[in-house]
Amino acid sequence: MIDPHVHLRDWDQAEKETLGHGMEVAFRCKIDELFDMPNTNPPLTTEAAIRKRLKDAAHASQDVRYHLWAGVTSDLKQVEEVASLAKTLFPSVIGLKLFAGHSTGNMGLVDEAMQRTVYQTLAKVGYEGMVAVHCEKESLLKSDLEDAHDFSSHSLARPVEAEVASVFDQIQFSEEAGFKGHLHICHLSSIEALRGIEEAKRNHRRISCAVTPHHALLTTEDAKDRSLYAKMNPPLRSETQRSSLFAALLQGRVDWIETDHAPHTLVDKEAGACGIPGFSGLLLLVKQLIEHGASPALLTQLLGGRILQVARLEEREISIPSYDQLSDLSLAASLAYPYDSFSKLRLR
Repeated sequence: MIDPHVHLRDWDQAEKETLGHGMEVAFRCKIDELFDMPNTNPPLTTEAAIRKRLKDAAHASQDVRYHLWAGVTSDLKQVEEVASLAKTLFPSVIGLKLFAGHSTGNMGLVDEAMQRTVYQTLAKVGYEGMVAVHCEKESLLKSDLEDAHDFSSHSLARPVEAEVASVFDQIQFSEEAGFKGHLHICHLSSIEALRGIEEAKRNHRRISCAVTPHHALLTTEDAKDRSLYAKMNPPLRSETQRSSLFAALLQGRVDWIETDHAPHTLVDKEAGACGIPGFSGLLLLVKQLIEHGASPALLTQLLGGRILQVARLEEREISIPSYDQLSDLSLAASLAYPYDSFSKLRLR
């Protein structure tokens, strides 16, 4: 299986996870290809950092195919340089990542004029690869509704409207800029945003989207249980949103599943850090999709087939664990981390 959205930490965050640990756990879960995100510390925004990360990953595991997303910043020269580097180092550098809202790592480009300029710059230099986007519109966030003692309040502070508006912004800004590349919308948490992406597809845009295990399986009700530490960006949503996204997966309306695997220490989570380990949840989601009638062909597309097409990687077999293996593998994966947001679901 392929997981195209992970945060493997390491370097100045090695206490959260190392490349070796994350890749080992992934491989035990039958995930043999990973796309790592750039909000590391230091971030993957320079040629030196990117080349060092690729070298470190090669030393960390011989079992897992490793790629990374290079981060873009507000420095337009850096955008040009990293776009050129993505061409040179493809497929090791699988594409670019734009944070259209702040999240872990504080790499957000929240100014809309700057977002437009990034797409204009990419169009000017002829970049036609992938740009993955974290969509949350900063001006629609409501930080005053955040209650540090109630993780479910995170969904009030970062409402659905912020995601939907940002998705529509990215579609509009990239089109107006003449961007010829592929736009990927990360970790959808709302069915309304999916409808906007489907409209863009009907208009022949190069665009894709993904759903995470936590947005397909968990809700704000789960976030009320503090022991699950179920706080992430974008947040968990209502049962209506969750069930709609799960149905969309079964209907083949979503391009792929991505975990947004993002481990922290227990101390960090107690302090409100956003992000949860995702490999355990991925296996539980596959199990539930099978129980709801997902065909082998659909699962193959969701867990690697479509990613290979969009990323323009060489076609290969996507191997998915058997139904009987999924629960045991998920439990084993959860034991690799100091907390498990999917534990309640496993007992249902």
